[in-house]
Amino acid sequence: NQGYFSDAVQLAQSLKKQYPESVFLWNILGTSAIQTGMLDLANCAFQKVVYLNPVYADGYNNMGIALKKQGKLDDAIKAYKKAILIRPNYPEAYNNMGIALQNQGKLKEAEEAHHNAILIKPNYAEAYNYMGMALLNQGRENEAIEVFKKAILINSEHAEAFNNIGLALYNQDRLDEAKEAYNKAILIRPNYVDAHNNIGIILKEQGDFDKAIQYYKKALSIKPNYAKAYINMGNVLKEQGKLDEALLANKKAISINPNYAEAYKNSGLTLIDQGKINEALKSFNKALSLEPNLPSAHYGCSIIHNLQGDLEKGFKKYEWRLKMKEFKIKMQRKTSIWDESKSLIGKNFVVYEEQGLGDIIQFCRYLILLKQKGAKIIFIVKRRMHSLLRTLDSDIVLNESLQNKMLIDFEAPLMSLPHLLNTNLENIPSKKCYLSPNTSKIISWGKHFAKNTFKIGICWQGSKNKIDVGRSFQLSLFKDISEVPNVELISLHKGEGEKQIKDINFELTTLGSDFDSGEDAFIDTAAVMANCDLIITSDTVTAHLAGALGFPTWVILKKIPDWRWMLERNDCPWYPSIKLYRQKQIGNWRDIFHMMKMDLLTLLKNRGKYDNNA
Repeated sequence: NQGYFSDAVQLAQSLKKQYPESVFLWNILGTSAIQTGMLDLANCAFQKVVYLNPVYADGYNNMGIALKKQGKLDDAIKAYKKAILIRPNYPEAYNNMGIALQNQGKLKEAEEAHHNAILIKPNYAEAYNYMGMALLNQGRENEAIEVFKKAILINSEHAEAFNNIGLALYNQDRLDEAKEAYNKAILIRPNYVDAHNNIGIILKEQGDFDKAIQYYKKALSIKPNYAKAYINMGNVLKEQGKLDEALLANKKAISINPNYAEAYKNSGLTLIDQGKINEALKSFNKALSLEPNLPSAHYGCSIIHNLQGDLEKGFKKYEWRLKMKEFKIKMQRKTSIWDESKSLIGKNFVVYEEQGLGDIIQFCRYLILLKQKGAKIIFIVKRRMHSLLRTLDSDIVLNESLQNKMLIDFEAPLMSLPHLLNTNLENIPSKKCYLSPNTSKIISWGKHFAKNTFKIGICWQGSKNKIDVGRSFQLSLFKDISEVPNVELISLHKGEGEKQIKDINFELTTLGSDFDSGEDAFIDTAAVMANCDLIITSDTVTAHLAGALGFPTWVILKKIPDWRWMLERNDCPWYPSIKLYRQKQIGNWRDIFHMMKMDLLTLLKNRGKYDNNA
């Protein structure tokens, strides 16, 4: 009772010969052995307990606790069931069984076990807390929050319940509310390492990287062998571009826990950014040897295969994204999954948009392939994209959401279509263009450009999120290109980075506040592109739009780009009109702009019109 468990084990061991049939003594030996990590000894002690007293429910419950700690979940559940059989109104045994069932992923059964514990003991805060976790792990966040609140109503100092409310709110992207819940947990328990770590995760999501690292360091100061904080710190360092430090953080996590699959996976993602592709693949494979069904490690392999141009293998692995919470993808039902053995003639095939606007533009081409197989296509996509996507094929139905009583034969997320249609480098549906600008808009915007110049539409930054890290560059880098005679730069840029226009010292044609200000996305952008001779852009939605429209485009890529641009090649199998310019060293954009200027001068010279000026 004083917490001197090693001494208790030693004393009980010395007394067992004197009192060999004392159930109480053997039970004390077992419970103290659990606390010291001597689990085999604990199991032996509890076996003796239930041998001496076969109807001793506490003995079976304690045996279950020891077995669970050893990872012997089936045996633990059998022990809990035996305890309940002996004592049907045993709330602790029900709760412990629920925890073991959660560890097995049997969430519905776990929920029922915790519910039974609460029926027997209505003021059982721990059972409410664990029942909340069962609900949370089923994706039932609102119900989970209410159950966690009941735990807090019973015990206002229940730090775990506050922390778990934070987890539920985080899953709902209610980040500030989640942070508040974590802070309440820390207020109750200042050294609550999980709560410190979880605040760090939120700060990372909010882009406050330095403060996130402070919280991870606080967690590590409390618990130096807290591997989870090291891998989270590694994630932040990776996003800051501190790749060597990120790898070191993951190595520290592995040194603490050599079987930490998540740390190997994170190392793999960092190694990709360093261009160490083969090492990255080894790291992912190591993660999968430890945890064969780790979705993010399979996803990491998909990145490598696609970068290397092995699209068939890459897109097959890419399906693991469907099991990753961060993708938040509408899942198809098992009864409506399509494969090529099933006829599509006359069938209703519902496709759901996913990820960014660039992804919608790049992969909407696959809707045509499904239509060619005889399907009636319904594409569920945000309304602002409808006007542009109608130019893909007027027979494709565009809806913002599923309609009531809509007949669905087959369904799939958009970016599963390359896998379902067995895409490889040779059969990419990459005709010159598959979307079209609005003709009246082309004429209308054409009136803004009276000069007889070589017009280049430019874009330098995507939306400010983690996907854009390392892809964007400064507008000022276009200065040398702007000085090429008879060249006119036209801004296609909206949103993040637009303020840079005020700081440049060269001419840039801007298009005013009316440019793409309506409800329909990219209608003006597409029309302005049609009035340009060339598009130069960072890796953002502008690149995909220009490629889908078939306009001559130069896309500027970081050293290790997004998987769809692959490695080394300067052409793009997805878009025949696109030429790729790649960094030679991480962060070095100037060499690319110098090369583009030389290529632009050659292009103008070959056109003849600008010979004298070039």
